Amino acid sequence: MPGRPLFLERASFHRRRLGDAARVLPILAMLLILVPVWWVPSSVSFAAGAVWIFSLWGVLVIAVWALHRALLRAEAATVRASEADPDAAQGRDDPHAL
Repeated sequence: MPGRPLFLERASFHRRRLGDAARVLPILAMLLILVPVWWVPSSVSFAAGAVWIFSLWGVLVIAVWALHRALLRAEAATVRASEADPDAAQGRDDPHAL
């Protein structure tokens, strides 16, 4: 296995963690949208809640954009690493491959 690049494992790991982050982001967003509801309504005005919602929307747009770019780069790195190691691309190193 010394001839097998470590980059493949790192790229695959990085891509999977980014995918996990993309799956968790909607749940986190829903919880953050509910923050003004959890605040005591008498201490937070309607305007402050609206500012919170629209600010959160802007941050979520930027976060989704950044995750999308990172996922594209991670996928490209995984493909490049797979092309560099033809045995891994054909599944020869996979113990569960038939």
